[in-house]
Amino acid sequence: MNLKPLKTAGVVSLIMGILFVLTGGIVWGVVTSQLAAERITVPQDAAFMQGATVQDPLSALAQADIINKHAIESSEGRTYAELGTLAREATAAGDTALAEELTKQRASVMNASFLRASLFTSVLSYGVCLFAIGVGLTLLVFGWAFLSVARQNAVRPASVRVDAE
Repeated sequence: MNLKPLKTAGVVSLIMGILFVLTGGIVWGVVTSQLAAERITVPQDAAFMQGATVQDPLSALAQADIINKHAIESSEGRTYAELGTLAREATAAGDTALAEELTKQRASVMNASFLRASLFTSVLSYGVCLFAIGVGLTLLVFGWAFLSVARQNAVRPASVRVDAE
């Protein structure tokens, strides 16, 4: 039996597994350190993780959720698009004070949306890291299994080996 393909698959799986686990771990660390460097604390009125420093996927989700809650409250439940329409209508009606107030609310809702998108990007990054680490661990198991089978088959006498050819 030619064991070279099995050994090659085992070595490649081990190398790729190590690379996936390391890359996933390093990127997880980078995202964590970048979030922590912002020194964001989840407010006490958040639904969960109150008082936590934003530095992991759950605290990032908690912060994104409370940002949305505050944006909705400050705009009286109106969306970015709705505020734009209302500001244009107020301008057309000659109510510049209302138009300015709605435009300020719209800017606040837009900033909240950008912040939430950034936090969700971090959460997505954590998910990709976890996926990479999982794939890496799976490849390590496959590599180990391939090399174990190749080693066991290599030490058997020729009369006992299963010939697949």
